[in-house]
Amino acid sequence: MPRLREVSKQDAHENARTLYTMLFGDRDPVETPGTATGTPGNWWTVFAGVPDCFDHTVSGFAFYRSKNRKISSQLRELGQLRVGYARGSRFVFSQHCKAARGVGLSEEKIQAIRSWSVATVYSQIERAILAYTDCLVLEGGRVPDEVFEALRAELDDTEILEFTYITCTYDMHATMSRALRLEYDDVDDPITEVPAPEGASQDVMAAVDSAES
Repeated sequence: MPRLREVSKQDAHENARTLYTMLFGDRDPVETPGTATGTPGNWWTVFAGVPDCFDHTVSGFAFYRSKNRKISSQLRELGQLRVGYARGSRFVFSQHCKAARGVGLSEEKIQAIRSWSVATVYSQIERAILAYTDCLVLEGGRVPDEVFEALRAELDDTEILEFTYITCTYDMHATMSRALRLEYDDVDDPITEVPAPEGASQDVMAAVDSAES
């Protein structure tokens, strides 16, 4: 379950109700969850808890999909796909696998995103985009000059700024999705203690020290 309250259709503000109808039809998504893509849909119902936040985020979706954008949709989706994987958001990764297919990225490139640095399926600019994405997500914006110059070799200032903004926005979405346990990120942390067999030593290193002394 999400960590924050969900807003029912009757309690949602006008813009949220409009989006609810588009995504869920006549259903109240809190009582009867589920979208056409198979997600629970609780990203929408939780974000609706702050109407201004909901509207701001929805306008961000309109921004990146606008026909006014100069950055290639395939490069954009390549970045968003890598964000989902690198940030560890199953929701963002899963949704953008589908979006990547929708803009014509090959299945080979989608599946190679996990190990892009040793994959041979990407063009020079695609590799630069992926390296830059890792700098944004995994290095907190620490970008070597060589990576940035590889971008500049094929993209102009407008394309780079658009890509940076969209990619960082989806890094935020991936992080929030995990923190609030939304959609496919409603999972327990896999890093837990694995108990030792009954009667076994509780301190492995103590046993090693004992054997060496």
